[in-house]
Amino acid sequence: MRRPKYFTPKEVSRHNTVKDIWVSYFGKVYDLTPLLEEFKGDVLLKPIIECAGKDISNWFDPKTKDILTHVDLMTGCIKYYTPRGRFIHIPPPCPRTDWANDLGKPWWKDNRYEVGLLSAKTRWIRIINTLTSQEQRLEVCSEETLDEILQQYLRYNSHASSYTWKHNGVNLDMSKTLSENGIPEEDEFYCGSPDCNLFSPSICLYFNDDLTEL
Repeated sequence: MRRPKYFTPKEVSRHNTVKDIWVSYFGKVYDLTPLLEEFKGDVLLKPIIECAGKDISNWFDPKTKDILTHVDLMTGCIKYYTPRGRFIHIPPPCPRTDWANDLGKPWWKDNRYEVGLLSAKTRWIRIINTLTSQEQRLEVCSEETLDEILQQYLRYNSHASSYTWKHNGVNLDMSKTLSENGIPEEDEFYCGSPDCNLFSPSICLYFNDDLTEL
């Protein structure tokens, strides 16, 4: 079974334009770019665009996983609660002949847009290349394996696969997570402080013989 892809909130937040829009809700990450392309120019996209790159779990009822509802004071009917304004696939407040109700699955229930999971907790690590003495600090998902972290690190060192990864002199199992490899978390007291680098766990890379490039 294929492992899910995990994303940090910061990674989701980078997708915040009308040509590239992601959101997260209930621990999952969605790419709504195709939705915006389909309804391009529709004013009902505005609430979604305003929340590009953000978590919108507060739009939903945690029990039903549907958009929050409320009782309309004028009609006494139960309607969707959309304080930011009505958006795509939300019916109009009153009956209308120009609104198609045969839309199929609304976008928030359509798993076609799902691209991965939102990390429950992120971690900071330092990756130190012992050959060049270069150091890179990365925020990673606690659920990611070392192999998956290596994929991120490739943008800083395209030969990362040609190194042996170690922590405290012990070879790391690249198929396991940081915790599974016994790598402690950073000291939360210092996290975010100027000294945070000093208290982030370090992984040392030792150069091997070949120059494998992914």
